Amino acid sequence: MSDIEDLWDWRRQVADLYADIRREPNPEVAWRQWVATRSRLFATHPQSPIDAEERVDYTGPKVFPYDPALRFTVGLVPATGGQIALPAGNDGSVLLDVFATTEGLQAALGGELTLYWIGGYGGGVFLPFADATSGRETYGAGRYLLDTIKSADLGAAPDGRLILDFNFAYAPSCAHSPRYICPLAPRENRLPAAIRAGEC
Repeated sequence: MSDIEDLWDWRRQVADLYADIRREPNPEVAWRQWVATRSRLFATHPQSPIDAEERVDYTGPKVFPYDPALRFTVGLVPATGGQIALPAGNDGSVLLDVFATTEGLQAALGGELTLYWIGGYGGGVFLPFADATSGRETYGAGRYLLDTIKSADLGAAPDGRLILDFNFAYAPSCAHSPRYICPLAPRENRLPAAIRAGEC
């Protein structure tokens, strides 16, 4: 297969994974599938961000134990914070439009998060964040909760509120290899709490 076909296959498998997760009524069962599938993809797929020579004994990204207290359903408050541009290597920059903030994280995590709409063809919702573990126990520049261009989306609760489960937080590809340049968490999405969930 060509590199493009490999990438297409990677994207398809990730999209299928998140579709399965949204259908699974038990969040911890869904998380176990997420961990197992990502471990397999990272260890074996040609599009893995793990360099081929490092995959010999690689068993997958390290994750914290599942913590049901770090799964939330939140409201969204419309926001107009303009547009920011984050560096994206050879692609120049990624334009992000602020369109909403969460409502429902403050009491548990010490702050709310801003959601962005990624500019460009098709667009997509993007939710990066950093927390008190960043640079100590997790990737220093933050992790991602939502990136709908790449199908990372847990969907909504029956009442329409957004599901944000930090057990599914993952590091960007640049955390695994210098081959990648990734948009990082803006200052307004840095939470004071230590979120020991998701990818370490």
